[in-house]
Amino acid sequence: MSGHLREIVPALTEQIRRKLSTLPHKPGVYLMRDRFGTVIYVGKARDLRKRVSTYFQPSRRMGWDLKFRALVEAIHDFDFHVVRSEPESLLLEGRLIKELHPRYNVSFRDDKRFLMVKVNLNDPIPRLTLTRLKQDDGARYFGPFPNSGALRSTLSLVRRQFHLRGCRPLTPTERDYRHCLYAHLKYCTAPCIGNVTREQYLEQVKAACDFLAGHCAEMEERLEAEMKQAAARQEYEKAAELRDLLADLRRTTRKTEKFERLPYSLPLTAIDPERDLKELADVLGLTAPPVRIEGFDISNISGTFAVASMVRFRNGRPDRANYRRYRIKTVEGQDDFASMAEVVRRRYARLLKEAAARGRQSGDDGGEPIPQALQAMVDDVSAAARGRGRSDVNTDASAVTVRERRAPGEPGRGIHLPDLILIDGGKGQLNAACAELAKLGLQHIPVIGLAKEFEEIYRPGAPEPLRLSHESGALKLLQRVRDESHRFANTYNAQLRLKRISESILDEFPNIGERRKAALLRKFGSVQRIRAATVEEIAQVPGFGGKAAAELKAFLEARVRPADEPG
Repeated sequence: MSGHLREIVPALTEQIRRKLSTLPHKPGVYLMRDRFGTVIYVGKARDLRKRVSTYFQPSRRMGWDLKFRALVEAIHDFDFHVVRSEPESLLLEGRLIKELHPRYNVSFRDDKRFLMVKVNLNDPIPRLTLTRLKQDDGARYFGPFPNSGALRSTLSLVRRQFHLRGCRPLTPTERDYRHCLYAHLKYCTAPCIGNVTREQYLEQVKAACDFLAGHCAEMEERLEAEMKQAAARQEYEKAAELRDLLADLRRTTRKTEKFERLPYSLPLTAIDPERDLKELADVLGLTAPPVRIEGFDISNISGTFAVASMVRFRNGRPDRANYRRYRIKTVEGQDDFASMAEVVRRRYARLLKEAAARGRQSGDDGGEPIPQALQAMVDDVSAAARGRGRSDVNTDASAVTVRERRAPGEPGRGIHLPDLILIDGGKGQLNAACAELAKLGLQHIPVIGLAKEFEEIYRPGAPEPLRLSHESGALKLLQRVRDESHRFANTYNAQLRLKRISESILDEFPNIGERRKAALLRKFGSVQRIRAATVEEIAQVPGFGGKAAAELKAFLEARVRPADEPG
């Protein structure tokens, strides 16, 4: 071991030892990081101090599990987040793994999600169903629930308690009633044959919704009393069933935080941001540490769903409010250079255009003139979007705030231009970005490219790339910006693919197969056009008769269509 490493290891051990002493005996999640600050493992714990401490015991380091030993040897630091209960830790663990994709995690890395209970009160006869995807369709959703077995048991109890149907047809009829086990066992009030009105049945469904929302104290007391009575009569099997049912009920209706957005402090926090920024300024020859760094990345799969991301770091930390994502509009096929040029052009053309508009509103004419080619560039992007049938013609969704400090001669007033732009890629991507900045009159902004293979830093006009030590804080900071832009772009790409593949509203229509769905889309082209069609027009589709067409029409009218739902 070299002298340099001998100096690092004791300091690292002392750093982790101090952090271990601050861990509470509470449930939560922990994130292990390597020397670059990248999250390499996410875990959950009922007791954070006990669980995390096991990673650093000498006996565990000498264990037979080679993967675990490699993980422990790669740990440079760790973070933790305290939650209220173990189910919450499971929910947060799964969400973090899906977003960060740690190298040493295996579970939760697919697109499978936790179960939720869904009910659409606009259906002719509403029913409780299980789903893993939450859509903007006007339905009510409960969950997600970490324990699927407990949820299914509780859902069965809810159906019996509130006499709800468990059959699949959207609108059950008397013919369905003849074969319905739920109705004959008196589990269901059979609204399909008029035993109760729709309004009466809707009150039953709403009561079940209140139950799933946590208003279940009375039910718990009744089950507990029945369990004790069964035990007193020495009916131990029945008492055990009631005990398990009570446990499932409590597990399902326990209040948990949903973690729709990740805690801000968890991902990608800088180890020493001030030091890293100063070192970066020295390495690149900047006049001052770059307060605002904007990073760009392109993501596509064989030219499909081409998207880009722009992330901003402020003072070495993620500034999530200023993240932006883009769908590539003017580039056909897979062309990362042209895609990077488009995104850089759209980002800074938008900033300059908004700054000019605010200057006119405030009567401020003291700024330098905006280049004449700016409006033409914006018009080109807008025209390309209209040509592809999209209405999202805005070049960016950002709202630009007031510029706190402006260098002499900087074009535009009242805009937040970055102190450094980081392009994910080598010379090709960097040259494309520099060309667009020059057209906008922003060539004074420092721009660099970071290539993944050897972590080389490319600078405009420099014949050779710059290579920094892997222990360099400046390089680690650039890697954090690059990795965050890469993650953000890939997440958006995955969302678009999942939306196109998995979130078709027709999949929820009972008893529709791939052939009938394909026939509908072949005739009408999109769900929106199917919704606008008449029952007679739907009935002309192969596989559909008058009854099925009417049911499909009622099914679609009961659901609110998201504005960006794919056809």
